[in-house]
Amino acid sequence: MNPRIKLSPPGRHLRRFAFLAVLCAAPVALAPSLTVAQNLPSLGDTERAELSPAMERKLGEQIMRDIRRDRDYLDDEPVLEYLNAFGNGLVATRPEARGEAGYDYTFFAVRDGMLNAFALPGGFIGVHSALILAAQNESELASVLAHEVGHVAQRHIARMLGQQRQDALIPLASAVLAALAARGSPDASAALLMGGQGIALQRQLNFSRDAEREADRIGLQILRDAGFDTSGMISFFGRVQSASRNYTDVPVYLRSHPLTTERIADIQARTRDQRYRQRRDSLDFHLVRARVRVLQDISMQGLRDATVAFDNQLQQKTPLQTASALYGKAVVALRQGAPARAQALYQEAMAAVQSLPGQGQSTLLTQLAIDIRLAAGQHAEALKEADAARQKFPTARGIARQYADALVAAGRAEDAVRYLRDQVQLYREEPKLYEQLARVYAVQGKQALQHLALAEAYALSGSVPAAVDQLGIARRSSDASFYDQAVIDAREREFKARWMEEMKEGQQRY
Repeated sequence: MNPRIKLSPPGRHLRRFAFLAVLCAAPVALAPSLTVAQNLPSLGDTERAELSPAMERKLGEQIMRDIRRDRDYLDDEPVLEYLNAFGNGLVATRPEARGEAGYDYTFFAVRDGMLNAFALPGGFIGVHSALILAAQNESELASVLAHEVGHVAQRHIARMLGQQRQDALIPLASAVLAALAARGSPDASAALLMGGQGIALQRQLNFSRDAEREADRIGLQILRDAGFDTSGMISFFGRVQSASRNYTDVPVYLRSHPLTTERIADIQARTRDQRYRQRRDSLDFHLVRARVRVLQDISMQGLRDATVAFDNQLQQKTPLQTASALYGKAVVALRQGAPARAQALYQEAMAAVQSLPGQGQSTLLTQLAIDIRLAAGQHAEALKEADAARQKFPTARGIARQYADALVAAGRAEDAVRYLRDQVQLYREEPKLYEQLARVYAVQGKQALQHLALAEAYALSGSVPAAVDQLGIARRSSDASFYDQAVIDAREREFKARWMEEMKEGQQRY
């Protein structure tokens, strides 16, 4: 296994993390903003009082807004749905992991050639694409996600920020920025971190080692309660330790999860008396790995490399490996603009799936089938399959949006509008729904409503000034009705008030 995968340099993305860079430039920048927490209920100890659960979540949402704008963020519905269903299934075995604030955990993936995962404030957990590919079974993937859940459940980030305030240490956000910069420029990432005092940095590393052991303990409990093989943590972390020896260009202090022989020995001691559990991997685990292999590098060479990997996988001649390899080749064909070839490969994959015992319906296969129909211009068939899929998988957000796309493709834009308007009432925090609604309004030539929908999408994504700009365009549209103008005025007042509040918070913080 090659522990590193060549990806395009990500240095071009650093502008998207502007607020993180500001935090980097001011080692004590977080201190003023933390005083806001003084009006909140005490959380029981000095360190926890530094960052309330609400503030922790808000910080995580701020970081996520910037990550979602980065093109290395894997904004792919099937991947996101699998990770969130899988990750939240782990959390469900230990509801107390949601903490006193009742965090909704969000799991996501980024294109990155290093074997790593990370927890952000407030229950956001990221996984590198290379790690998903390196996991040889679901128990190994579960061990990593459970470990990150342990970090969030134990509020390690809030506690670390408490330490940082005492030491005037670089804010946590600078470490996030440095880790992202490390993918493209190790020297730049080192410079970002070197602004802190040496003694404070050592204190952070010591805390991190303690946090890692605590997260291991919580993770093992989650694995056991969820019915996974706890030895998966030992096997995977051991492999990561071996691979990390090849990361000669990354300073030790940038490794977000220090893997020591003592830590692995501690995990082994904790699992010594636990019985081995053989757990059958789901079909979707293998399908999502195939999909990630394609999406981690969508250049022409990357797609060719993925095809070679799938051809090699087919040599194993087992139904599961055959089904996932054919699925991966179908995704490649679709990316290459060959829906007919994708359809043929999909049919072969389905034939292989039918020979698998005990496998249920797969949303990944269903979504691929609809995408192929839409790409092939088979609009009636796509609509029929999407309608059946949304009935079968009512919580699948990707399928819901595919259904709306199929309605538009079939010439039923008005039905798509009604459906999407119902959806935005049910899922008020999904900017993608408003973006899709804006596209349908554009098809209908309804400019005012198009820009109103875009304004809502931008506001939900955290771009309030852009939302206000869209409202201005909507107001000037020739088809804006009296009712539209009233809505525009009301939303503009709300957005401007929100922006002023954010500006005020920013001045307090910096």
